[in-house]
Amino acid sequence: FFLVAVNFRNSTISTIKITMKLTIFAALLSVASAFVTPSAERSTTALAAERRDFLAAAAATVAFAAPLAANAVRDYENIQYLGGGEIVDVNNANIRVYLKMPGLYPTVAGKIASNGPYKSVGDLYAIKGLSGAEKDLIKKYESRFVAKEPSADYVVDRINNGLYR
Repeated sequence: FFLVAVNFRNSTISTIKITMKLTIFAALLSVASAFVTPSAERSTTALAAERRDFLAAAAATVAFAAPLAANAVRDYENIQYLGGGEIVDVNNANIRVYLKMPGLYPTVAGKIASNGPYKSVGDLYAIKGLSGAEKDLIKKYESRFVAKEPSADYVVDRINNGLYR
């Protein structure tokens, strides 16, 4: 599933890049055409018709490109596991979520956040350097943990999300 999501995201990004390149090319072409000197052989009516046709084509290109740029993922389907509820996603949740679980923050929470990703909640017990007491704390809250697929948008902020007191 993760590879499909990555491939879909990469193809969407490629489509956006191509659309952006076409839009930039159309804009550059319209700017360049403004500096072309008209030849004496063409009538002003023909020049006006050419410019009108060009501007219509450029407007159509921009109108076609604009809807393609809006393919961003706005809603994360596992948002409820990032700290707003009782269950916490150990792969994507920020370290400060563990403040709700006495004893985990900052030591055990730091180890959980910095040693992922995890395929299952059971992988938490394999973290190097966990003491017996720390494993007992993880066991105490194990029912409140879930291991969802890592999302690049949230994994990057697991340790420091930029919120300070």
